Amino acid sequence: MRPRLTIRVRLTLLYSALFAASGAVVVLITYGLVAASLSAKSPGSDNTVMPVDFKSNCREAVKDPAADPSLRTKCQRAFDEGVITGVQTQNDIVLGSLLRYSLTTLGAVLLVSTLAGWFAAGRVLRPVHRITAAARAASEHDLSARVSLTGPRDELRQLADTFDVMLERLEASFEGQRRFIANASHELRTPLTVMRATVDVVLAKPAPTTGELRRMGREVRAAVQDAEALIGALLALARTERGGTAREPADLATAAEDAVDAADPGDRHVTADYEPAPTTGDPILLERLAANLVDNAVRYNVAGGTVAIRTSTVDGFATLTVSNTGPRVPPAAVDGLFQPFRRLHDRTGNGGFGLGLAIVASIATAHGGAVTADALPAGGLRVTVRLPLS
Repeated sequence: MRPRLTIRVRLTLLYSALFAASGAVVVLITYGLVAASLSAKSPGSDNTVMPVDFKSNCREAVKDPAADPSLRTKCQRAFDEGVITGVQTQNDIVLGSLLRYSLTTLGAVLLVSTLAGWFAAGRVLRPVHRITAAARAASEHDLSARVSLTGPRDELRQLADTFDVMLERLEASFEGQRRFIANASHELRTPLTVMRATVDVVLAKPAPTTGELRRMGREVRAAVQDAEALIGALLALARTERGGTAREPADLATAAEDAVDAADPGDRHVTADYEPAPTTGDPILLERLAANLVDNAVRYNVAGGTVAIRTSTVDGFATLTVSNTGPRVPPAAVDGLFQPFRRLHDRTGNGGFGLGLAIVASIATAHGGAVTADALPAGGLRVTVRLPLS
């Protein structure tokens, strides 16, 4: 089985290979330059070997001033050739020593560089180990682990920060899911409790009358309708959060007009201004978005209040704005109204589940848009949905 090479070992080998290649290039260039310099200073020679008797005659010619001039010339030439041969021999010795010492130094420095590369790779990979430890510590039940890397903002710092942001999103998502499941369970338990209590009261009587049975049936039917409405709202919210909505031309003006026609405003006065607001998306979901806004505006209103609906195109967006009169809403509590099952204390008791604006926000997000709300000074809300133009 092949040994597993860790990234630290591979980085160390890479550092060492690069250093060895660079050192070898430096040694070769240095050797070539020195050899070329020595060759330029050394003239060529035929390396002729002088006989022994010629050497003796040259010694006598040097001592005797009256010696044959031609012999003295030959001896001088032989002397010059000997000097050249000695220089070449010395050059060979210098180049050999240079190459030997250079390779020895390169090997020693390569060993030191390998050790330095091992420690440098460990230091560079330390943030990766911290990210790995944070990933192992994270689980569905505990996503509080963070890398919290400090130091220069390099690529590893950006990776660690991105990982921390991802953990924060996952933690918020899981927390939201747990809260959603708990709230949904609580909301679904209410109609079931009503039905059970109604049935138990009637069944506890030895001979319930026909009127009591009819009253029980009406109460159970109303509780079933509440449960169906809640389940429908939950399914709509799950559908939009899952994504994959249809994409076809639609108009917010048409969706808003249909929602107003289907609503029962009671004693509320409804005003509408329908300008074309073309967009692209799922017409059924967009109609549900407009219906939720109109229903909220009517439901959370005051007796004889007003509801104003307007569609238009603003700054390249298809816009739907629904505002109403009603109880005053603290500005700090506005953002919380878009959370599932989030209702103000003075907004309960009107038959709502606290899912209307959550579904609106989810549908708007699924269509690449956004929704905002403003608390009106005199009371009520103004909710604005902005979707990309088709």
